[in-house]
Amino acid sequence: MKICTTSTEKTLQSEIDPRFGRSQYFVIYDTKTKENEIIKNPYTDGGGAGTKVGQLMIDKNINLVISGEPGPNAKFVLDQAGIKFQNADLTKSVEENINNISI
Repeated sequence: MKICTTSTEKTLQSEIDPRFGRSQYFVIYDTKTKENEIIKNPYTDGGGAGTKVGQLMIDKNINLVISGEPGPNAKFVLDQAGIKFQNADLTKSVEENINNISI
């Protein structure tokens, strides 16, 4: 399973960024390989960020997104692609959220 969390910085110990479309970074964790990839969000400026980030999740073969609540357009893209969504616990780190997945 590939999990993507939003992040304020480029580490697993970072705080979750509550913004999906305008998150600073995305931490992609593969539960099979135990490897992670951290990418800077290329869509923080301009309109349509949520939809573009939703498409990025599809392109990266993400199965589950952990973040603050996405906007309606981003949620539509995720739902159409069959990507599950879990609200993040904003009091916990990226790593803690990944370790506590409930889906």
